Amino acid sequence: MELIANLGLGLSTALTTANLLYCLAGVFLGTLIGVLPGLGPTATIAMLLPLTFNLPPVSALIMLAGIYYGSQYGGSTTSILVNVPGEAASVVTTLDGYQMARQGRAGVALATSAIGSFFAGTVATCLLALFAPPLAEVALKFGPAEYFSLMVLGLLASVVLAQGSLLHAIGMVVLGLLLGLVGTDVNSGARRFTFDIPQLADGIGFVVVAMGMFGLGEIIRNLERGEEQTQTVSKITSLMPTKEDWKRMVWPILRGTAIGSALGILPGSGSILGSFAAYSIEKKVSKHSAEFGKGAIEGVAAPESANNAGAQTSFIPMLTLGIPSNPVMALMVGAMIIQGIQPGPSVITDQPALFWGIIASMWIGNLFLIILNLPMIGMWVRIVTVPYHFLFPAILVFCGIGVFSLKNATFDIHLMALFGLLGYVFTKLGCEPAPMLLAFILGPLMEEYLRRAMLLSRGDPMVFITRPISAALLAIGVLAVIAASLPALTRKREEAFREE
Repeated sequence: MELIANLGLGLSTALTTANLLYCLAGVFLGTLIGVLPGLGPTATIAMLLPLTFNLPPVSALIMLAGIYYGSQYGGSTTSILVNVPGEAASVVTTLDGYQMARQGRAGVALATSAIGSFFAGTVATCLLALFAPPLAEVALKFGPAEYFSLMVLGLLASVVLAQGSLLHAIGMVVLGLLLGLVGTDVNSGARRFTFDIPQLADGIGFVVVAMGMFGLGEIIRNLERGEEQTQTVSKITSLMPTKEDWKRMVWPILRGTAIGSALGILPGSGSILGSFAAYSIEKKVSKHSAEFGKGAIEGVAAPESANNAGAQTSFIPMLTLGIPSNPVMALMVGAMIIQGIQPGPSVITDQPALFWGIIASMWIGNLFLIILNLPMIGMWVRIVTVPYHFLFPAILVFCGIGVFSLKNATFDIHLMALFGLLGYVFTKLGCEPAPMLLAFILGPLMEEYLRRAMLLSRGDPMVFITRPISAALLAIGVLAVIAASLPALTRKREEAFREE
C-alpha cells in the first residue's frame, strides 16, 4: 500500500502542467540530440544545465532525465534510416536496422525499436520504484567509512569498465580527484592548488569542466572527422510488424530488457554495454543467427530494449546512494547539488515529491516518446542532413553563453576552452574523459567522508578495514582492478578501443 501511495504522490507531482511541459521538452530535446550525430546526452545536459538553475528542482531534474532517456530512443531513428548512429548506444542498431530499411522494412524496424524501448523503459521504471526505496533504507545504515569505501568502489569500477589502457583510466581518475581539490579548504580556510589566481578560490565550476570536456571536446573531434553524413533515406511504408515479426521479437525484447536493466546499475556506460551485450547474446541464442547483419529483427529489438532499460536503471544508484554510475548521472548529481539537494538516501525521506515525481515522469516520458517520434520521423531525417558547419558554431555560442551566465566572468569561458582542448588531447592519447568527470564529482564528497571517518575513529585508518561493509566494498574494488589488469583482458580492452 505504501508503494501505491508513493506512486500516487509521484503522479500528482509529475502530472502538473509545468512538469508535463518540462518532461515533453526533455524527451523532445533528447530525441533531437539522439538524432544528430556527434552529440550525446552528456554534452547536451552539460550545455543545458545553466537553463535549469532558475527552475524548481523537480522540474529541472524531470527535464534532464527526459533528455537522457530520450536520446537513447532518438539515436535509433537515424541508425535505421540513414545508417548514422546518433548516439553511441545506437551503433549496434545500424547492423540490422539499416539492412531492414534497405529491404523496404524501415517502418517495421522503427516500430520494433519503439515497442522495445517503451516496454524496456516501463519495466526499468518499475524496477526503480520497487528496489530504490529498500536500497536507500540499507544505505541509511552506512557510516562515513562505508560511504568512502563505496565511492572508492565506484571510481575503481569506472576504471575497470573504461575503454583503452587501464593505466590511462587510473590517471584520469587521479586528475579528476586533484581538480576537485582546487579551491578553499572548508575546514582550514586555506587555498589549495589555486596558483594565486583569485578566480579559483571557489574551485573549478562543475559546469565549466563538463561543457569543456564533453561539449567543446566533442565539437573538435567531430570537426576532425569531417562531414561524413550518409544522405540515403529509405521510404517508410507500413509500421505494423507481421505475426511472424511479433513471434521473433518478443523474447529478444525480454532478454534485452533484463540485460540492460542489470548493466545499467553498474558504473560505466551501462546503456552502451547493455546494447552490445544484448546483441551478442541474441546472436548466439537466436534460431536465425545467420540473418544477423543482414536484417534480422532480433538485431533491432534486443539492443534497443537494452539501451533504454540501462538508461533508466542507471538512476537507481544515483537517487539512492548519491553515486553516479555514468557521466550523465554525474551531471544529474551536479544538478542536484546546484539546486541545494544533497544526493543520497535522504532524498527519499526529505524530498519524497522529487524522488517519486522523477520516477512517475519516466512513465509519462516513455509515452511521450511513442507519441512524438513515429509521426515525426520525416522531420528527424531532414534534421540529420543539416551541415556540421552550421550546427557546431551554434553549439559553441550556446556553450559560451551558458558558462558566462554562471558568474558573469570571462575567466570561466577561457577555462572552458582549456578543458575543451584537454578533452580533445586526452581522446587522441587514448584517455577516456568519463572517469575524470566521475572523480571530479566524487572527490570532494570522498574527502568529506574520509575526514569524518578519521575523526570518529580518532585518526585510526584501520576503521576502513575493521568495519565489515567497508572492508567488503574495498575488497571488491581491488579484486576488480586485479582482474582487469590480467594480460588477456588488457589486450581485449585496448583492441576494443582501437576498433572504435
